[in-house]
Amino acid sequence: MVGGCAALCGALLCVSGLWLPGARAGCADRESPACCTGRNNECAELNRRKTACYCDSYCEKTGDCCEDYRQVCQISAAIDCEVGEWGVWSPCSSVCGAGTTERSRQVTTPPRNGGSPCPDLKQRRGCLAHLDTCSTAKEVAKILPDSFKRNFKDPWRRPHMLIKEERKSYCVNMRVKQVSAACRMKVWSSQMARERSVCVECQSDAMAADNRCRGDGLQSIRTFWAAASAPGCSGSWIRESWSESCYCPAHSLLFI
Repeated sequence: MVGGCAALCGALLCVSGLWLPGARAGCADRESPACCTGRNNECAELNRRKTACYCDSYCEKTGDCCEDYRQVCQISAAIDCEVGEWGVWSPCSSVCGAGTTERSRQVTTPPRNGGSPCPDLKQRRGCLAHLDTCSTAKEVAKILPDSFKRNFKDPWRRPHMLIKEERKSYCVNMRVKQVSAACRMKVWSSQMARERSVCVECQSDAMAADNRCRGDGLQSIRTFWAAASAPGCSGSWIRESWSESCYCPAHSLLFI
């Protein structure tokens, strides 16, 4: 019997198979820490009935706390975690198509003395963006080298068709992200190398009714381009900047 006592808890006092008065029987006799937060199966002792009892805060739910648990471990009342209201959902991470959105909340009262832990502070869900920019993100820019005549006028058009308001050009600086192998076949398109910054000019004749060139991109978002006079030459780029009323330097590109 003495050996059995030692196997259960070597620090318990056991003589001739009898439990002595004052033998270890609760949280007060545990080595530091006497009490544990949450669920901890190692935070246990033997009670006077020689069965396991616990000194973790989870024992209040399971009903197997040691007899002196409240006296030793709950000198101060347990304080559960409290959180505030959920914030608003963030904008969709995608400007066009599937993305994610999330919201969060803050802890207003942290848990103490074995109180209930905090619930989730963040939530995330899927979203589908249908912004006005969605159609712009799908546009493919058609480009040519600036060696093509600026503001080309068709000599076969009738005179009254040549009379129209000239709109000021604007420039877009793009950083090339992807280039097809076919771009190496032409001298001008070979400048479309990955991570190279190129200036593309939108001239009056290339502008649509909304005074912009199709495929002029979105800030910091990947869009696509194709070389008009180099079959198979295409790729993607990201718009870095946009300048109103400007002209790109020589050996640049034109939207068409």
